[in-house]
Amino acid sequence: MKSRRSVLPKLACCLVAFSAVLLLAFPAFAQRDDVNPAVPMAALGGFLIFWLILSVAGYIYVSMALMTIAQKTNTENGWFAWIPILNIILMLNIANKPIWWIILLLIPFVNIVVGILIWMAIAEARNKPSWWGVMLIVPVMNIIMPGYLAWSD
Repeated sequence: MKSRRSVLPKLACCLVAFSAVLLLAFPAFAQRDDVNPAVPMAALGGFLIFWLILSVAGYIYVSMALMTIAQKTNTENGWFAWIPILNIILMLNIANKPIWWIILLLIPFVNIVVGILIWMAIAEARNKPSWWGVMLIVPVMNIIMPGYLAWSD
């Protein structure tokens, strides 16, 4: 979903950046004899566990929202929401878009526009204003939007 795909790359980017900072700081700790060299690695491990838990929670949230949207729009195979590639097919089915749009989602920058178009069509399928699809590019709203489309009446 551009839903999960909008959150997960941001989380992965933050994870890589923080990991790089910790790994770059490791030689500075190695210069000192009074600091345990395991401290930065322990911090990195704690950070990785935190982001893993946050990523799994985000995946479960988006999958539940997508499955609920599929049930409310009477789309077959709502369980596709839990399988990584099939959830894109489910979103395309809900939005009544052709399956070949998956190829468009692989093209950088085009995938942002296509993701917005898909979520606009999903919002229309749920009888909500189509501008909710544009809210996908707003940082906090891209987390709220799948839940709103799924669980609002």
